[in-house]
Amino acid sequence: MRVVVAVDGRAGEDVARRVRDEGVEVRAVVAASAPAAAAMDALSTPEAAELLAELSRADVLIVDGRAAALTAPLVAACDRMSVRIVPVSSRPADGRLAASLGLTAHDAGTPAAELLAAPVPRPPAEPTRGRVITVWGAPGAPGRTTLAVEVACALSAPAHRVALVDADSHAPSLALATGLADEGPGFAAACRQAERGSLTTAELSRIASSLGDVDVLTGLNRPGRWPELSHSRVAAALDACRSWVDDTVVDTAAPLERDEEIVSDLVDGPRRNAATLASLESADVVLAVVAADPVGVSRFVRAWPDLRAAAGATPVRVVVNKVRAAALGVDARGQVRRTLERYTGVTDVAFVPWDARGTDAAMLAARPIAHVAPRSAVPTAVRRLVAESFAPRPAAETTATRHALRRLARSA
Repeated sequence: MRVVVAVDGRAGEDVARRVRDEGVEVRAVVAASAPAAAAMDALSTPEAAELLAELSRADVLIVDGRAAALTAPLVAACDRMSVRIVPVSSRPADGRLAASLGLTAHDAGTPAAELLAAPVPRPPAEPTRGRVITVWGAPGAPGRTTLAVEVACALSAPAHRVALVDADSHAPSLALATGLADEGPGFAAACRQAERGSLTTAELSRIASSLGDVDVLTGLNRPGRWPELSHSRVAAALDACRSWVDDTVVDTAAPLERDEEIVSDLVDGPRRNAATLASLESADVVLAVVAADPVGVSRFVRAWPDLRAAAGATPVRVVVNKVRAAALGVDARGQVRRTLERYTGVTDVAFVPWDARGTDAAMLAARPIAHVAPRSAVPTAVRRLVAESFAPRPAAETTATRHALRRLARSA
């Protein structure tokens, strides 16, 4: 057996040494990203052409599981040359990337004999489709982004993949709130590829950023790029996310107006609120966020008819955020509950208390509250909300079943 090792630093040397101890020939030890670069353009340098020739003579490629080293072109090239790929990484995000490419990631410390052993074929899993959870709130700052982040963190688990999407075309802030770079492609790139029909689960894993166990598609780095988030693009991208993760949490903007058609002569021209409307129409559940103060409640009551019209038959779960007696007086929850029941007919309301210390600590660290202050009242209330509203679906639920259920709900 002939092996090529593409792992950086001492880790690569250690893997090569352990493989040699098994009596296996190590043909080369190269930089982690070298095979991916050679697969992309073998003629870029003489070294790249030489490495590709060496790969063609190898039986196994042990490669770093990071997105920069493990790419779809590299997998395709190795498949053509009948070279088996063994990704090594301990990060959960890298494991998910490997799984999306049909591979199984191993820890770098895994015994060499286990790394070189042929994988045991597994029976194909029954196809399922993930949910889309859209977080919306009335104009102002009711806490849409904060709740979207906390809900995604509460939903995430080793066996439950979650993505967080910034579809706000007015004031995208997900990257700033979580400390992620927004220079990358993010959701806009996913929308462009979805329009061309080239958006795959592997590509989604490649362009996503990692926030712990949550994959994040960051939003626009300039609000002026909003025409890139058209209705058809957003709908197609969210549909692709259903095959990528179990739950997709979408952060949206507040405006729901459709009056652009009145002021524009373009029949199929761009619509500023198209991303929000498409996210609401694609959702399986809508989380409607209300700020627990007189202004926030008033704005929500006025926007409620527009939200119901945009969401259609999709269930809407109302969440009252920033609950505190200082803004509403005695029995703050009771006052909000009675107001919403009187003016909107909503009787089932969830409450998230105001925690200035935990929220400020998370903002200072640019991390979710659940990561910075896990015992804060906010993530505790969100975990309760998730347990009550988003119970795991049966594993045997198929794509056809889910489509039938959605058609029944929309026709009801």
